[in-house]
Amino acid sequence: MSDMRLLVIEDDSEAAAYLVKAFREQGHLADHAADGLDGYARASEGDYDVLIVDRMLPKLDGLSLISSLRAQKIETPVLILSALGQVDDRVKGLRAGGDDYLPKPYAFSELLARVEALGRRKAGAGTQETLYRVADLELDRLSHKLTRAGQEIPLQPREFRLLEYLMKHAGQVVTRTMLLENVWDYHFDPQTNVIDVHISRLRSKIDKGHDTQLLHTIRGAGYMIRDGAA
Repeated sequence: MSDMRLLVIEDDSEAAAYLVKAFREQGHLADHAADGLDGYARASEGDYDVLIVDRMLPKLDGLSLISSLRAQKIETPVLILSALGQVDDRVKGLRAGGDDYLPKPYAFSELLARVEALGRRKAGAGTQETLYRVADLELDRLSHKLTRAGQEIPLQPREFRLLEYLMKHAGQVVTRTMLLENVWDYHFDPQTNVIDVHISRLRSKIDKGHDTQLLHTIRGAGYMIRDGAA
């Protein structure tokens, strides 16, 4: 299973760097948060497939973080990492809203297998997570197929990810920062026109030749995909 978006919430910088690098080498996208509050903020706002959460975190401990996410109806699968491996500790973690629990030390191969299993569980939760529609534009995440009015439109991988993110948030303004973080995996502004170039190419592919324009630029705010005139 490839191209999952993962968030590692871990205060040990060496352990976090190792995990991020290892996940990326397996073809996944991995972000890092160094404390519980930052992790909670990223998990609340980001589009993640699985969260890997250390139990003992500064500012907000792992179990409180998970409980807070569940209270906000955020159901992203969570794997808890902990040096506490007793049965009672595992039970507390699962009851707090965790989906899996892996005691330290662990083998990365087992961690990867567990994370990918959680990712498959999320992907199979409903068709709304694999098929997006806006008017006559339809994107299938599983087959990586895009059609408009029944005609297939070829996309480059980055264009596909960009459109996927826009369609997941159809009818909402998507900012440049959101696109940089969730499509390009940047957590800084590279001060280039990379987004504008890709938006222009995408607009040409999905809107050219159609009376109804779906991809809109919202001046001073970002971009939006929706059915209707700007």
